[in-house]
Formats: sequence, structure tokens, C-alpha cells
Amino acid sequence: MAMMRLRREDPRVVGSFRLHRRLGAGGMGVVYLGSDKKGQRVALKVIRPDLAEDQEFRSRFAREVSAARRIRGGCTARLVAADLEAERPWFATQYVPGPSLHDKVADDGPLGAADAAAVGAALSEGLVAVHEAGVVHRDLKPSNILLSPKGPRIIDFGIAWATGASTLTHVGTAVGSPGFLAPEQVRGAAVTPATDVFSLGATLAYASTGDSPFGHGSSEVMLYRVVHEEPQLHGVPDALAPLVRACLAKDPEERPSTLQLSLRLKEIAAREAQGLADVRPPAPRAAEADRPTGRLADTYSTYPDPQRTQRRPQSSSGASGAPVRGNAPSRGGSGPRQAGGVPSRPNGARPTPAPRGNGTRPGNGTGNRPASRGGNGRPAPRPTGTGRRPANPRLLRQRLFVFVVVTLLVALGIALAQGCSGPAHGMGVPGTGAVPAKAMALRE
Repeated sequence: MAMMRLRREDPRVVGSFRLHRRLGAGGMGVVYLGSDKKGQRVALKVIRPDLAEDQEFRSRFAREVSAARRIRGGCTARLVAADLEAERPWFATQYVPGPSLHDKVADDGPLGAADAAAVGAALSEGLVAVHEAGVVHRDLKPSNILLSPKGPRIIDFGIAWATGASTLTHVGTAVGSPGFLAPEQVRGAAVTPATDVFSLGATLAYASTGDSPFGHGSSEVMLYRVVHEEPQLHGVPDALAPLVRACLAKDPEERPSTLQLSLRLKEIAAREAQGLADVRPPAPRAAEADRPTGRLADTYSTYPDPQRTQRRPQSSSGASGAPVRGNAPSRGGSGPRQAGGVPSRPNGARPTPAPRGNGTRPGNGTGNRPASRGGNGRPAPRPTGTGRRPANPRLLRQRLFVFVVVTLLVALGIALAQGCSGPAHGMGVPGTGAVPAKAMALRE
């Protein structure tokens, strides 16, 4: 809300409130920003001097302020204090920070369908509280709606109507814009809660389009359009247009109630915010989880389900040749293994005994030949393309060990044989006739 400095003629203190800035001026008087001794900020309105001299106006003003005290609800500016007997009557309401709906649309453009519906729902709820207190606002318009951080707030409720005024032809006798007054107000008929519903419909049209539904022109032209012509709702979102048109019905009996408006606008706001537009997402199909994905059902980093394994028999080494470790269940058709790697016996069947000495075990699920395993519990390599099975690693190691031992023994025997024959040739042996070279030299 725009603030201006105090003018020379403006008071500095009213009642127990100190005035700081001007917030605006209207047909009834001037609104100031004030604060009490505790620092609570208020919006304080001081009645114009000429209206203050009208005793009938004072009586009406007193009744309206008394009714405003009864209003309860979070969508209105709470009445804080008032002095009806002062030379210039005044009242103070809770200060609501934030721009008016008029300024918001003028600065940032029209609201979207979801935002406009949310604002309308909050305003409808606020009007329910106002009407339950026996008050009709009679001057609901974009400039009397403040957009606070906690939601929209209605200000100047029910106390802006001057005595004996029914139109805006008498300047100062009524406050309001011609494009937001109901036809019964223009005719001078009695006002009802349906009067505020008409004003709310025109306010929602302005929030959605940035313009009055009855255009522009002089007061007389605008009032004529309100009474005799249909509103122009071009630009109002389709989700809101039917409801806004119903609010702007000429006959008050044909307009929806504020409670109906609140419920309907909440539905529209929720639907538009989610972007559903009455289209629900399809429910997930129950069989979708069982649909095959084209990938292997088992991954070999974890143990497979034995029942699923029995439905898909394969070699004990798995599709990728990955080994089965420890007590992991067999990946063949024989089901899970017991402790120690021994296959279980389904249906009481006795496993086929494996040949001893070659490290093979039954239970490969093929029914023809056992799956061979090495001495460390790992499966043997798969058959080669030549049709021959490679030698058992344990047998190969045994043969290699025997070969090495035999080789060492042969080498040792050769070495011993050479050691025994060496002295016979070099030193001479008695009885052999061999004489050392040194002995030969001494004889000579």
C-alpha cells in the first residue's frame, strides 16, 4: 500500500494512536497509518468534517461500527478501536501489509484462473462471516481488498454507505465505483447479502481481465449498463466464466450464496492449480508387475528363488558360468542345496551317486551327466567345442607332482652316480692299475 507524508492540516495524534503516514483518502475521510504505545500498527480512518456534522450520519455510522465489532474471521481487517463521540468520529482497524487487488492487477497484469479462484474463495469465506454478523459490505471492490502475505483481507466493510444515498450522483454521499455496484443499489432498493455477491462477481472479472465487466465511461453511463446491459466477460477463464456470470445476474434471487461461492471456488482453485482439468490419471494395471521385461529374471549377485529356479532348469554354473558359492542353492532343477553343498532330495528321490576320484557331483538338473567340480568346490570348466572334456585339475596336479618327484629322483641318482665315479678316474683306485701322474714323475 502506497504511503504519503502527513500534510500540514493532518492531525498527529488521534485518540491513543500516533499517526505516521497517509494511506489514502476516500468519500468518507482520510486513512492514516498509526501505532499505539505497544507498537501495534493500525489503519485509522477519520471522518470528513462535513459528514461529522450530520447527526443522522453519526447514528448510521455508530450502528455500522457496532456491527463491525461482531465480525469474526481471518479474511477481514479486525476492528481495533473507535470513537463515535469525537468531534470527527474515527475508527481503527488492524493494519494489513500488502498491495490492494487493484494495484496488484494494474502493476502485474490479470491473475490466472487458479489465483483468481483462490482469491475469490477467500473473499467468499470472509463475506460469510460478515453476513453472519448482520452486516452487508455494500462497497466491495478491488481497492477494498488487500493481498496480505496471509491471504486477501476485506477492508471498509459495511461503513462506507452514507445516509440517504443510493447512487454516485451525489458526490460524497456514497463510496464505490459504478462498475462494482449492484443494480438494486442503483435503483435505491434494499441491500442484501446478494448485493455483495454481485460486487464479488465484478471483482473477479476485474482480477481475471484487468477491466470492469461494464467498461468505462461517466457515472451515469456505467450505472445504466449495470442495470440494463449484460456484462462483458471476454478474457475471463472458461473455468470461472459461468460462475462469474451467475454472480452478475440482475435479479438478486438468481445469484448464488456466499457459501456456495466459497465451496465452488475452492474446487476450481484446486483443480486449476493441479492442472488436472477434470482429467484423472489412469489407474495402474494390476498385471503390469508380472509383465516380462525381456531381461534375465535372476541376477547372479544374489540368490535366486528356488521355485523360480525349478521352473527354469539350467546347468549348475548358471547362464553366465558364474560359480555357486558356499551354501547357495543350486541353479539347476534339483532345488536348493542343504548345508555343505549337498543337494536336497525332492519327493524322497535318492540322488545318483557320483563317480569317486574325479570330484564330480550330481544335481545339475540335466538328468544325464553330473556337473563336475574341482577340489575347491567350484564348478569345472564347461565342455569345449571339440567334444572332449578337459582333464580334472586335481588329476593334473597329481600327475605334475609325480612327474616332478620322479624327475628329482632321477636327477639325484645321476648326481650320486657321477660323484662315485669321479675319484676312480682322478685319484686312482687300488687294484685298478691306475697310477697318479705325480707318482710317475717320482719314479722317473
